[in-house]
Amino acid sequence: MGNYVFTRKAFVEALNDDAASADSRHDMGGNIVPDFVSQGAAQVYDFTDNNVPGSTAKDRNYWRDVGTIEAYHAAHMDLVSVEPDFSLYNRKWPIWTSQAQLPGAKFTLRGTAEDSIVGAGCIISGGDVDRSVLSPNVMIDKWAKIEESVIFSGCRIGRNAVIRRAILDKNVVVPDGVEVGVNAEHDRARGFHVEGGITVVAKNEEVPGNW
Repeated sequence: MGNYVFTRKAFVEALNDDAASADSRHDMGGNIVPDFVSQGAAQVYDFTDNNVPGSTAKDRNYWRDVGTIEAYHAAHMDLVSVEPDFSLYNRKWPIWTSQAQLPGAKFTLRGTAEDSIVGAGCIISGGDVDRSVLSPNVMIDKWAKIEESVIFSGCRIGRNAVIRRAILDKNVVVPDGVEVGVNAEHDRARGFHVEGGITVVAKNEEVPGNW
């Protein structure tokens, strides 16, 4: 995430000038900010000067540009190892966010999660989760396998389904026995977006069965 602070007058003028330029890509980082820099009207804060209590040599000055699907996925994978590249569990520097009022995650019928983050309200009912991030209120049924994936809130994964190197947006329902992220051409044929080896299923999208 980048944070930009402008005075209103200067920002509106910059936007109008950029909109009138046929040579501009109309991009904040590619045009607007460089124009301020070229005018000598910009300053930058060097976050590497931050002294974050509880940080380690590994996650000190952690920064990721998540402007692509592949980078966004990689940033989530940074979080799940035993010694993560960036730790969410630094008690001296908590990350404050709004939390849904849900019970703790529940594992039944020998459901497992390894090297993963599992949000509140999740139920893993006999499925296996490996190197993945599950948002709150995700349900995974028997014998399903989730590998290196990011699963958003409200998703439902059916029995024997396989999700591999995928991002499922909110409320996606994967029927029993269906595979996502296993075969890129199959995923594209079903209308999913595939980029950098990552399959993305859009919010509320209906996942059809296998061929």
